[in-house]
Amino acid sequence: MNSTNLDNLVKAGQLKIEPFNKPEFMGLVDSGEKRLKDANNTSLAIESRFDLAYNAAHALALAALRWHGYRAGNRYIVFQVLPHTIGVGPETWRILAKCHHSRNLAEYEGHVEIDNQLLLDLLKATKIVLDAMHQLPI
Repeated sequence: MNSTNLDNLVKAGQLKIEPFNKPEFMGLVDSGEKRLKDANNTSLAIESRFDLAYNAAHALALAALRWHGYRAGNRYIVFQVLPHTIGVGPETWRILAKCHHSRNLAEYEGHVEIDNQLLLDLLKATKIVLDAMHQLPI
């Protein structure tokens, strides 16, 4: 994991340097874990499960960024920097980026494009992020 890339994003105004805060970090991870667990509840509507999984992924990705001492200027960037914060590959963050786009369409335009495969991909990607988070020393 290379903080030079993160520092370049600070210079570009995409990230801010902010010291690590353990209670905030632990709260984000706890929120991500609970939401991911609930997102796996197949009795919920697919849209609800998607919202829960997306917000779990976002909380975990934000926690990874905060662990490194940075704060994002927008929601999307926390997914883009995952290769630099927890070392996940493009196959993971691209799914999360696609889900971010789907979430925005649903949230801001009322256009829901969520199918079962997208949800399954999101759940898998979020689990990968969670597993990587558990590797960070606290």
